[in-house]
Amino acid sequence: MEPTARSPPNFCRLELKEMDSRDSVEIITKLDSVSAKAKVFRAMERDFDSFNKAVKMVMQEAQRGALRNIHGPVSRLIRTEDSYTVAIEIALGAAMQQIVVDTESDGKAAISYLKRTGGGRATFLPLNTIQGKTLQENGLENCRGFVGIASQLVTSEDRYRGIVENLLGRTVIVNDIDAAIQMAQKYKNRFKIVTLDGQVMNAGGSMTGGSVNKETGMLSRANELEKLSKQEKELEQQKNELEL
Repeated sequence: MEPTARSPPNFCRLELKEMDSRDSVEIITKLDSVSAKAKVFRAMERDFDSFNKAVKMVMQEAQRGALRNIHGPVSRLIRTEDSYTVAIEIALGAAMQQIVVDTESDGKAAISYLKRTGGGRATFLPLNTIQGKTLQENGLENCRGFVGIASQLVTSEDRYRGIVENLLGRTVIVNDIDAAIQMAQKYKNRFKIVTLDGQVMNAGGSMTGGSVNKETGMLSRANELEKLSKQEKELEQQKNELEL
């Protein structure tokens, strides 16, 4: 009678458990890091970090329900790709913090609040009055370095398109300063031109430029938070799958 073969130790199962354990630790570590970063960015967004005092006060009052029909600062209502954030932020300038409201009456109420409380000054954009202005120049797309009309590089809800066109519809984005100068000369400095790294040829011929902090912009911050939130969700899912 042949001896019964013994079952070998289940090394494969042990190895799988060890691999799962290592994977779990790695995922948890990554998740903790991503969640910590996302928490900081969410706090900055919640507290309207980098916004001026008047904008903060109006938005906080709106969140409490004391001011109505306040949609928010322009920067909160638009999005653009990472490669365009610097150019769009420079193109908008102070308009990044202008506040969109339903009507002039809503803007008036917010202005009265700021005046009454000594909260400073802010600019309001009533949806019922602001109309878009689009650049009507032939041959722009054939110019060297042409990227696009600024308003066309931005996404928003349809109800905000008039605001977007009003603020960005007459600004052209190009690759570099040489392309900007060449275009400005060709079109006699009739409109603003902004390069991808934030240099500006202003309508009328003046130039504005220098270094730009690419990591502190409001649009850049919103994009980063969106990425972190997505990564956080994916890591949570991986963690839950390993725990099953």
